[in-house]
Amino acid sequence: MASFLYFILPALGGYTLTSLYLLKNPQILHKKKRAAFHCTHISHRGGSGERIESTMEAFTHAVEQGTGMLELDCHLTRDGHVVVSHDENLLRQTGHDVTISSLNLEDLPLYKDRLEVTFNAGHYSTGTDRKFTLLEEVFRKFPKMPVNIEIKEDNSLLMEKNSTMPYSFSMRRGLQLLLLYYSGLLPFVPLGESFLQFYLPRIINRTYIPEERLLKNRMVIYLIEKLTMRKSLFKHLANRGIQVHLFVCNEDPDIEAAFEAGATGVMTDYPTLLTDYLHRHRSQD
Repeated sequence: MASFLYFILPALGGYTLTSLYLLKNPQILHKKKRAAFHCTHISHRGGSGERIESTMEAFTHAVEQGTGMLELDCHLTRDGHVVVSHDENLLRQTGHDVTISSLNLEDLPLYKDRLEVTFNAGHYSTGTDRKFTLLEEVFRKFPKMPVNIEIKEDNSLLMEKNSTMPYSFSMRRGLQLLLLYYSGLLPFVPLGESFLQFYLPRIINRTYIPEERLLKNRMVIYLIEKLTMRKSLFKHLANRGIQVHLFVCNEDPDIEAAFEAGATGVMTDYPTLLTDYLHRHRSQD
């Protein structure tokens, strides 16, 4: 036993020191990703707190406010069109209990004229535009604007239509990332992803009320925050050229907390709010 410890303890010590050194200096093993864009300001669903979510009016407003990226979700209609919508079932957004995949494009209903903001419970947005838009229309209108697309279903045809873009960590890959980080293996492993996007845990049960019973437990949220909001992890990813976006931050203290945690960008439902925050803090720097 003594001889075993004689060999294993130095090996573990050497592994730990090497891992920590490479965590801080990832360029030794990995070439930094060169992104075509770097986004600090991301508008969630086009800024769903200031206009009806995911409409062309919302996207246009967010761009006018200086957003650096539009975040959206998409689904496929029965006749093969890629439609921008967070939900597949349209009950919440339109009042009609139908699915996008069961309808042709021309049969999609209009959004409600007043829609609750998912990540700001009890607050509503309105707008003059209530039509669902096509993903290709967003690309045509904003050809130089980075667009973060979340594909909301396991649909191979929909994946093929968006297969050439930089991609983010999935939930499964995110869990693997944490395992690699805590085991010390992360600095040695190549990563194909270009973005890490995750909830800012402090918003849960405050501005965002989850449906899952487990997430209503304060101890669970505390543990999630302690396990995921690791500044050294985010800095390592940023040094490898992987952008870290935390969401959905709809109040100044949450925006500040996200950047303090090491986020390279913040996602919000209120693009005007985030623009004002960034302008104030840049002027203080």
